[in-house]
Amino acid sequence: MNGILCIHKPEGFTSFDVVAKLRGITHQKKIGHAGTLDPMATGVLPVFLGTATRACDLLPDSDKTYIAGFQLGVVTDTQDRTGTVLETRESSLTWEDLLSVMERFTGDQMQVPPMYSAVKIGGKKLYEIARKGGEIERPARPVTIYRLELKEFDRAAQRGSFLASCSKGTYIRTLCHDIGQALGPGAVLTSLCRTRAAGFDLSDCLTLQQVQDLADNGELEQEVTPVSRVFQSLPVLRLNQPQARMFVNGVKLDLNRLSLNGAGRHSVYGPNGEFLGLASPRPEQGELAIDKLFYQREG
Repeated sequence: MNGILCIHKPEGFTSFDVVAKLRGITHQKKIGHAGTLDPMATGVLPVFLGTATRACDLLPDSDKTYIAGFQLGVVTDTQDRTGTVLETRESSLTWEDLLSVMERFTGDQMQVPPMYSAVKIGGKKLYEIARKGGEIERPARPVTIYRLELKEFDRAAQRGSFLASCSKGTYIRTLCHDIGQALGPGAVLTSLCRTRAAGFDLSDCLTLQQVQDLADNGELEQEVTPVSRVFQSLPVLRLNQPQARMFVNGVKLDLNRLSLNGAGRHSVYGPNGEFLGLASPRPEQGELAIDKLFYQREG
């Protein structure tokens, strides 16, 4: 199978656990995923099968949306409820208090990645250092919070939830922690559901049990989404038969003989509507450079 299965990742599974489970169900080894989710998190996990794995590092839509639960007055070493509690503080904040601070976390931000993360510094993953009780300086990284909306807040319990739409590389538990620090009493992430990733949302997802049932009935392949879907936002270039033949054989095409739709990367299709791959114009060389081929030759 070649294409994408969008999985609703259950709590307690790592993203690799999901891939391993799907390898067993589909009986194929070439599987990858877009956007790692912590074991505590649930929600949208696009999984790429076969030749579609070539798309994992080329996705034009890398923004993500989450619904995050939080508890004020608690700080943990992992910044979520799975960690060791470092501190508890009194908290009596209001909805208005939260809104006033959350406004400051909307837009371009510099975020320090958490120690319990897979970010590498000096060749070592931060979580490997953290598990040994260590902590090192981490440079802040640019992220963008496009939308931050308070969804619920129980003043008596000092807990609630917010929606965050953000750029790739944003740590929502760190966002929650930083908001808590700005408010004063601290905060910890209590739940996390990713509702959108790589252009897919929860309505596109299947549970692992549904995938198993479809496979048992011989119906799974028809549920696989073509990889071309994740490149819908790109301009389209359609080739005639001779051009398509040259393209899939790695030949760089003459720009003067093509009808491009602007600059930048294009989705390339053959004369019968088949998705061939991705390519970018190189005006200085007068040629179309192949970024990635997805065409699967028969036989």
